[in-house]
Amino acid sequence: MVSFVSARQVALTLVAAVVVLAPQPAPAQTQDVLTEHRVADIQYVGQIAASPDGGQVAYTVIVPREPFVDADGPAWSHLYLLDVATGESRLFVGGEVNISGLRFSPDGGSVLYLSRREGDRNRVLYSIPVGGGESTRLLEHSTSIGSYSLSPTGDRVAFLATDPEPEARKKLREEGFKAVAYEEDVPFSRVWIAQRRSGDEVFAGARRLELDGNASSLSWSPAGDRIAVALAPTPLIDDSYMHRRLHVVDPTSGTVAARIQNPGKLGATAWSPDGSYLAFISGETINDPKEGRLMVADAETGEFRDVIPGFEGHFTLPAWTDARTIRYLADVGSETEIGQVRVDGSNRSVVVGPGDAVFTSFAVSDDGEVMALAGERYSHPTELFVQVGGSDAPERVTDSNPWLADMRLAPQEVIRWSARDGLELEGILIRPLAEVSDRTYPLIVHVHGGPEAHNRNGWLTSYSRPGQVAAARGIAVLYPNYRASTGRGVEFSMLDHADMGGREFDDVVDGVDHLIAAGLVDSARVGVTGGSYGGYATAWLSTYYSDRFAVGAMSVGISNQISKVGTSDIPDEMYLVHNRLRPWDDWELFLERSPVYWADRSTTPLLILHGTEDKRVNPGQSMEMYRHLKLRGQAPVRLIFYPGEGHGNRNAAARLDYNLRTLRWLQHYLLGPGGEMPDRDLNYDEEPGTPAAMLDGPTGVGDGVAGDL
Repeated sequence: MVSFVSARQVALTLVAAVVVLAPQPAPAQTQDVLTEHRVADIQYVGQIAASPDGGQVAYTVIVPREPFVDADGPAWSHLYLLDVATGESRLFVGGEVNISGLRFSPDGGSVLYLSRREGDRNRVLYSIPVGGGESTRLLEHSTSIGSYSLSPTGDRVAFLATDPEPEARKKLREEGFKAVAYEEDVPFSRVWIAQRRSGDEVFAGARRLELDGNASSLSWSPAGDRIAVALAPTPLIDDSYMHRRLHVVDPTSGTVAARIQNPGKLGATAWSPDGSYLAFISGETINDPKEGRLMVADAETGEFRDVIPGFEGHFTLPAWTDARTIRYLADVGSETEIGQVRVDGSNRSVVVGPGDAVFTSFAVSDDGEVMALAGERYSHPTELFVQVGGSDAPERVTDSNPWLADMRLAPQEVIRWSARDGLELEGILIRPLAEVSDRTYPLIVHVHGGPEAHNRNGWLTSYSRPGQVAAARGIAVLYPNYRASTGRGVEFSMLDHADMGGREFDDVVDGVDHLIAAGLVDSARVGVTGGSYGGYATAWLSTYYSDRFAVGAMSVGISNQISKVGTSDIPDEMYLVHNRLRPWDDWELFLERSPVYWADRSTTPLLILHGTEDKRVNPGQSMEMYRHLKLRGQAPVRLIFYPGEGHGNRNAAARLDYNLRTLRWLQHYLLGPGGEMPDRDLNYDEEPGTPAAMLDGPTGVGDGVAGDL
């Protein structure tokens, strides 16, 4: 198993043909349980790519920066290469670098990647030999390369890049004239083709294909005579979500040979090995909240069909093992499934069924015999797995956080309950670490966003998810997959339409009641948190259902459905796949499904957190929530803004602050004295308290093992 060095370490030691990490010591008082500071250290596997012959797997490892040590910013991304036969893995590109867009050259002799390295003005296409050596700059452009596809013979590359800022406008901006025409000054992403220079690795002479619309993905056909391009009418996010359609394009003339009118949201695509078909993930209709149907289109005519209609799950990724067989990854409930099916829908079989890991991506060799997978378990975040030939199950081959083996982790399980209208629901429960029978515990409900998302039964601890950190302090954590979550088919995911904030959030309360009835949870000590749509849920449950929740922590959430439509970058997506109404169709409904409307009910202390650059949910949503609660003065409320952050935090310092601040707020009202708000300022050098101290109180937690619900 391969282990990785953190960004703060510079020594690599090769032991037993693997890279080994010397773990950093945790604070003495909390060294055997997960804490906020340890969460900030967590590394995980990102992108993966398999070589054509399956002998090598390239992958990235996400390495967070350390506050007060590194310059603040998002995590780094390092490139590693695994030799499948020997199990040896080597760091190829590390340090202060971000690697993306992993691909192997057609002959498998080098790995291609995108990065902005020292001396680069923009993101550049690089290659590095699998045998080791220096990276070569293959292609640079006047703006950053967004994504690319190498032709089958490797002599051409198609890539995406945005239009440069006009020189006249740039000069005016430098003189202080910085006016922006909202939604009019967004640059288009275009398709470019570059040719390999004779006798050289480098590509040059890029020419633009004159295609109408904004390009967002592309892939070369196996024969090199066509390119599949996803185009939306404009670069606006709403169009990208709702109106992206597949086009088959002649790379020489730029003419569109076929249009595939996918009926809804568009996901991943893949050519069949003979170029006859395109497999793609799509919404079933324009009103389907999530791209999740497995479709196959005739690449000549554009006609397509749903390969497995009525599938009670959501497909996420297609690949081909031969000219008529598709391998797919799908979410099924809280688990995942990797299967195979013929293009006509016959001979469906499961390759990797639900088991002890859930998978989020995979890549296969040309012959389908080697499969690399990114997967996680409740006990570790995303790692690299490999399955060779007919082996029974994928084998985990990396260990990005070897220190996790010394952590005591709380039990995690899938639970099910019935909603008040009889609908069967499920969620993931992390039990208190030191749970004993015949005791009740505080509970934090973490509500996922979307709502077209869901919780998998994998790793559920991060800067914004309390998970094992809360469990170590004697708090149970519930991750509910309420109605409108994905993983259970189209019909289930549409059960919230025209009912925002209605039965979907009643489902969350019903899950809490299930745990209370089971004897696990203290009904007087229930908290709620979540971001985006989960932030909306937090605001709703802290107002409309305030009598049920002792504390809330709301992030980038909706507080006013009317002003949300007027300030978001996805008003059409909200209308088509969620609300199914415009505000003027039913002003009263939009008002009554807004948490600010119910602010007079709230006695729940609420922490509100928001990035100042959020385009999805305008920061004004948090300001409205804060002001309405503050004016009533019935409960403590605090609003925290993160300058420069968007719809969620990317930078290391903002993430650590969020994690420390949120958990301290929740603990203050679930385990601590409650009453007045905790102090505004944080001490970033100290953990908020030892788990033993947190557990030594009204919960009466001791050692022991609880039974199943």
